[in-house]
Amino acid sequence: MQGQRSLLLGPARLCLRLLLLLGSRRRCPPLLRGLVQRWRYGKVCLRSLLYNSFGGSDTAVDAAFEPIYWLVDNVIRWCGVAITTPPGYPPQGRNDIATVSICKKCIYPKPARTHHCSVCNRCVLKMDHHCPTAWLNNCVGHYNHRYFFSFCFFMTLGCVYCSYGSWDLFREAYAAIEKMKQLDKNKLQAVANQTYHQTPPPTFSFRERMTHKSLVYLWFLCSSVALALGALTVWHAVLISRGETSIERHINKKEKRRLQAKGRIFRNHYNYGCLNNWKLFLGVDTGRHWLTRVLLPSSHLPHGNGIIWDPPPWVTAQSASVMAV
Repeated sequence: MQGQRSLLLGPARLCLRLLLLLGSRRRCPPLLRGLVQRWRYGKVCLRSLLYNSFGGSDTAVDAAFEPIYWLVDNVIRWCGVAITTPPGYPPQGRNDIATVSICKKCIYPKPARTHHCSVCNRCVLKMDHHCPTAWLNNCVGHYNHRYFFSFCFFMTLGCVYCSYGSWDLFREAYAAIEKMKQLDKNKLQAVANQTYHQTPPPTFSFRERMTHKSLVYLWFLCSSVALALGALTVWHAVLISRGETSIERHINKKEKRRLQAKGRIFRNHYNYGCLNNWKLFLGVDTGRHWLTRVLLPSSHLPHGNGIIWDPPPWVTAQSASVMAV
């Protein structure tokens, strides 16, 4: 077996050496010379990754699959897109659109799932909520709901990653701060027992003190944001699984109580099932879209125009009627 392998690799190595020898000559074709240069450059890069003074192959693998770059790219991208993308507004001055009521504040026809935002002072298609100035300073509606959820999701993952990855640094910094307090306490006792008025030199420099305190502060900040934003992300994930927004949650809850008092059953006509709701929300039409539209950043538009809520072709419609909310 080893002899057959040597017979196969021998001619391959000979051909590669001949190509390298021909590529080093001046009269070599430009295409062959370019291939030889790329081969040598790739060989140098591979050796620099595997045989550096900072680590071995594990270092190269960790650098190639470092998830923090992917998280940072998604957080920055989705935050910017969610801020700059309008949530969608119903067209004004048209009488041919499907409406379910008239807005009492705008005095304009209001399509299904449309609600009036008191901050923006206009109606928003499939309005979820108005995100305050500290975050997006924009309404979350039909066209930017997915961007808002993606930003919250990847921001939570980034905070969890930073908190978990910096746990050892946090413990060391916290232990150093406790040691500083103990040394300061001992220093004061020593100074009180001395007869001269010379202050002993500090054990920790100002830079070391600020570094330790900053590490502890950043860890608590990342952990707090991960808990708070994680709870918000989970809540929106539950709403998406049910096929409703934050405003529709309160309306549907009241409607459910009203119908239960009459002995009737409430039914949300925008709920197509948990999986179909997520596919509709994320814009997943085929299996390949889970990679190209979910794991990788994508600026594709959501299903529908936010005015007519017909189910997509791959979703079996539960009812042809549309409930006004």
